[in-house]
Amino acid sequence: MTPHSPSATLVLLPTYNEIDNLARVMHRIRTAVPDADVLVLDDDSPDGTGKLADELAAEDPAITVLHRTAKEGLGAAYLAGFEWGLERGYEFLIEIDADGSHPPEELPAMLAEAADQADLVIGSRYVPGGAVVNWPVHRQLLSRVGNQYVRLLLGMPVRDATAGYRVYRADALRTLGLDTVQSQGYCFQTDLTWRAARAGLQIRELPITFTEREYGDSKMSGDVVRESMRSITGWGVKHRAQQLRSLVGR
Repeated sequence: MTPHSPSATLVLLPTYNEIDNLARVMHRIRTAVPDADVLVLDDDSPDGTGKLADELAAEDPAITVLHRTAKEGLGAAYLAGFEWGLERGYEFLIEIDADGSHPPEELPAMLAEAADQADLVIGSRYVPGGAVVNWPVHRQLLSRVGNQYVRLLLGMPVRDATAGYRVYRADALRTLGLDTVQSQGYCFQTDLTWRAARAGLQIRELPITFTEREYGDSKMSGDVVRESMRSITGWGVKHRAQQLRSLVGR
């Protein structure tokens, strides 16, 4: 293999029991953005995903694997990936699911928006042109109602604040106070969107078609959703109280 030149772009790919999806998704990512590096963040998958990731990395110098010792959740994995990427000077850091639900083919367009001074680019299901394929009705309803709730409660002009398909500029990530983030799962993406909005960063949404995974099981659970909505409600109540105090103090 020839020596690998550092890229400006790092794709963060968290995995847990994705052995049936990893090679397919990796091929699509490397085809869509061949100049990008990929960091696999494996949470000690018992199905051998980490071993497969090592095999892919051995064949491709653009792939690195960060083995984590336990299943600590999506938020913790991404925070570890952000830290790794920021330490190494990447300019753009990408979040994408390993299950194939996020189309890597949209990455060039998303990166173009980030290069055009967008601080956060969200691959959105709920802007015109976006779509969801093969989700059961109850999942679609939960997602749509949850995002509408977030918009109304927090006053953010973002239609898909819970989306997990994103491009961040490194400078933007450094302003978000990542060392204070404790959110996990469904709540993590909303937390970072809310931080970006409050910091006055430029957030853009591009339409994508989200397709439900073909292989493996979703990591989403009712407990995760309920805990996330409790956290979001707490942020909203605090936000509204601050607004009220500001009005009263005038």
